[in-house]
Amino acid sequence: MSRMLSRTLALPALALLAGTVPVLALDAAKTIDVAAPPAKVWATIGDFCGIGQWHPAIEKCVLSQDGGKTLRTLSLKGGGTIVESQTSRDDKAMSYTYAIVSGPLPVSDYSSTLSVAPKGSGSTVNWTGSFKAKGAPDAVAVDAISGIYDSGLKAIADKSK
Repeated sequence: MSRMLSRTLALPALALLAGTVPVLALDAAKTIDVAAPPAKVWATIGDFCGIGQWHPAIEKCVLSQDGGKTLRTLSLKGGGTIVESQTSRDDKAMSYTYAIVSGPLPVSDYSSTLSVAPKGSGSTVNWTGSFKAKGAPDAVAVDAISGIYDSGLKAIADKSK
């Protein structure tokens, strides 16, 4: 009888533990080579709100401050708004990292870095992100972020010519 009781108690405990298994982060990384020197590329993309000038999905970008944090509010073409917080910046290394505060993308716990590095007589632009899927399958979340990176990097290459 006690064996049956312990088995009966063990099943709900296992179910409870299964619900606490951490969700692994997903990653997206895209790179493009640009035939322009790093300083020129950084001049195009280094301004945190400059994304409104080069990313084809962004209608406008508005900077603001909240508790010492630099925020950008991105108005998307076709509707929608994304609020992002710059979490670190290194102008010497030509890199900044940001996190999504709110928005319609199927992700949570999103952190991304945009950086420029020298490559031969030109540059390499790297855009990487780590996130969890939110309200969508993992593949949909990865495809959404990868699509944003691809279209942005293509626009950077076109603008840096």
